[in-house]
Amino acid sequence: MIRKIRAKLVLQLRAEGLSARAIAASQAMSRKSVTAVLEAADAAGLGWDDVKDRADSEVYELVFPGRGEHQSVFTQPDWESVHMELARVGVTLKLLHGEYADTCFATGAPAMGYDRFCRTYQRHVLVTGAASRVGHKAAQTVEVDWSGPTMLLHDLATGKARTVYLFVGCLPFSRYAFVEPAVDMKQDTWLRAHVAMFEALGGSVPRLVPVNLKPGVIKHPREGEVVLNDAYREMAGHYSAAVLPGRIRAPKDKASVDNTVSHVATWVIAGLRHRRFATLPELRTAIIERVAAYNAEEFQKRPGSRASVFAAEEQSLLTPLPQVAYEISRWVYGRRVARNGHVVWERNHYSVPFAHIGTKVDLRITDRVLQTYRGTERLSSHLLLPEGTANAYRSNESLRG
Repeated sequence: MIRKIRAKLVLQLRAEGLSARAIAASQAMSRKSVTAVLEAADAAGLGWDDVKDRADSEVYELVFPGRGEHQSVFTQPDWESVHMELARVGVTLKLLHGEYADTCFATGAPAMGYDRFCRTYQRHVLVTGAASRVGHKAAQTVEVDWSGPTMLLHDLATGKARTVYLFVGCLPFSRYAFVEPAVDMKQDTWLRAHVAMFEALGGSVPRLVPVNLKPGVIKHPREGEVVLNDAYREMAGHYSAAVLPGRIRAPKDKASVDNTVSHVATWVIAGLRHRRFATLPELRTAIIERVAAYNAEEFQKRPGSRASVFAAEEQSLLTPLPQVAYEISRWVYGRRVARNGHVVWERNHYSVPFAHIGTKVDLRITDRVLQTYRGTERLSSHLLLPEGTANAYRSNESLRG
């Protein structure tokens, strides 16, 4: 249908030297439609310089005067406003149609029904080239995973190579990506990568969807609830997020991050293949540059880029970061309290109230502190003994008796 042709784009591509055949092939248009635009523009004496500063809809009216959509008897809402509102949490086409109908009723204007409202919105999306808002919501979800492909660090002194793994995060709404290099895939590294991601984004989201479950869960049964480890749960809670692991054999749950991971292999790994890196900070700087280029690349099928959509429509909706930085922790479960009222960690001894001698407690270890827990009750807290210390004691006398 002629009314759906992006006449301005056709005129721009011709000005750049493309033939009608090339325009049709590159934009998946019929040659007949492209020819119709070019012939109508020539007849009207319109060139690219005449229309480059005009909106798409205005250019179409100039090229095909009187051949636009018929004048509807129904009041038309501000479709761009509808499109923007659909990005917000809980907002649906049903809700927006109800508000539109109430406004029409109050002013005595004719209102279209819900089905026509939905169809007209989808036509607006098609004509403008925007991405439909019926699906992902802005600033609600981030999908995370380890990239399968890896990179290398080269020791300049020994010549030995060390494997570097890539943590990848993706916001499904804007497809905005984050990549963090790491020398291992341990739980502490997994958590630190999340912290770096939230700091880079400038905020957090309510839902964390990890595709690779091993660093974040204790078990993932075929049926029943996923059991998260306490460290991952704590980290998510600090950022006001809930962890919602992708379901087993449910590829749609992780489509965004899987697609991003595959692109990372091209943009980051392949793009840096001719460079050698000796340190992780050096590699991280190069990766940040490559990912920035990836996010800035223009979409092929709609206006803008990942970076522009994120900045314009998603970043302001992120949950603000906590004022206090998150302290990475790990948990060790089921350590028995010895008869001397201490538990052993890294060849050193930390006191627990005597009432718990012979029982099993859980240890929460951060970079500075070791705490003991019985269920959700904290029993003791100690500064960690210096690294390399052995067979030393940390005793809290106030807990005795």
